[in-house]
Amino acid sequence: MSKYDIIVLGSGPGGYVTAIRASQLGFKTAIVEKESLGGVCLNWGCIPTKALLKSAEVFDYLKHAEDYGLSLEKADKDFSKVIKRSRDVAAGMSKGVQFLMKKNKIDVIEGFGKLKSGKKVAVTDKDDKTKEYQADNIIVATGARSRELPNLKQDGKKVIGYREAMSLEKQPKSMIVVGSGAIGVEFAHFYNAMGTDVTVVEFLPNVVPLEDEEISKQFERSLKKAGIKVMTNSSVESVDTSGKTVKAKVKTKKGEETLEADIVLSAVGIKTNIENIGLEDLKIKTDKDKIVVDDFYKTNVDGIYAIGDVVHGPALAHVASAEGILCVEKIKGMDVEPLDYGNIPGCTYATPEIASVGMTEKQAKEAGYELKVGKFPFSASGKAKAAGKSEGFVKVIFDAKYGEWLGCHMIGAGVTDMIAEAVLGRKLETTGHEVLKAVHPHPTMSEAVMEAVAAAYDEVIHI
Repeated sequence: MSKYDIIVLGSGPGGYVTAIRASQLGFKTAIVEKESLGGVCLNWGCIPTKALLKSAEVFDYLKHAEDYGLSLEKADKDFSKVIKRSRDVAAGMSKGVQFLMKKNKIDVIEGFGKLKSGKKVAVTDKDDKTKEYQADNIIVATGARSRELPNLKQDGKKVIGYREAMSLEKQPKSMIVVGSGAIGVEFAHFYNAMGTDVTVVEFLPNVVPLEDEEISKQFERSLKKAGIKVMTNSSVESVDTSGKTVKAKVKTKKGEETLEADIVLSAVGIKTNIENIGLEDLKIKTDKDKIVVDDFYKTNVDGIYAIGDVVHGPALAHVASAEGILCVEKIKGMDVEPLDYGNIPGCTYATPEIASVGMTEKQAKEAGYELKVGKFPFSASGKAKAAGKSEGFVKVIFDAKYGEWLGCHMIGAGVTDMIAEAVLGRKLETTGHEVLKAVHPHPTMSEAVMEAVAAAYDEVIHI
């Protein structure tokens, strides 16, 4: 039987990053993957969706070429080629992970892994042959998949999840997107930009409901401006797929309404991949579809750990990576601190982009803080105006007493790259005055952060 120091179950951005860090620390490491290296993120999530969204952005530029003093006869798209580019990008990234595994001398074991007693993993390959491996430490990083609602069963054709949404052979003329979280609105934006008639149905009062309320309201206006129909305080009660199209019964405040579309995309969250991996046999504790772990991702069973989407916390690629690194560093005996889940950035890559970290204004008020809040619109930004991207704003929230940076919320072009300033500033316990006195380059989108802070302290210059 092959023996390792660490075996990682799952090769997504949690799993493969964990394996690399383990190898760097001198552990003999193996990784188990049932499908493709890189997991959902590289193959069916973060990376290929961004490729689709880039095509949508370029197409939008072409359609508005005259706004920039340019002309072309007609802007058109080849939907199948757009999809192919996305798949090619994903395939390239997966090959990159293969290279990293070889570079770091990590054994890749192909097949479905199941935990066994005695710190063993039984891996069943595609030929249905099973082999056991042993390790001092096993880290579960099996991730999650699209969640199915009882009244919204996915058939992969007319009612689909995110995997089918990024690999459709033919562009639908119309689509209903159920759920307005990051996955839902990113696909809504992509298909709308390609020319599909899109309706977004959201159960809660606001779209992107985890965001600051002002961000949500601005984003809803942007969706509607782009021609996307938005239905909040609404729920899909049932779908009828018997005909050529899908008929969805939607419950609204005004009553029931029937929507008709070629396809319904279910984007109502995720379901963890914790079934049939041996948790029950080993009596590993779970709670509400998640594996229970301590601050350093140890389960109640010695030598078994879990990270990423399968544990409580934000189901985000960068969170899974950070958790995995922390987990193996703790196993190594390094002096590490628990992850600060209050300083995790969230990003949505639609148009306009959304990025945020820390408390919303409502949360900060409910926590009892006296606040200084500042906003700076991109309509007053020279760089944004020159780029033709003046939609949106930066909002900052500070504690009035000590100047602590409580939250930062952005909506606009490129803000998913800008949010790192707020994450780093909060990590270093930067005060509002320190941000204000740090000279930002001009003209850039990033100086909107400084301007928003200036607005919070009544020192703003450009509005």
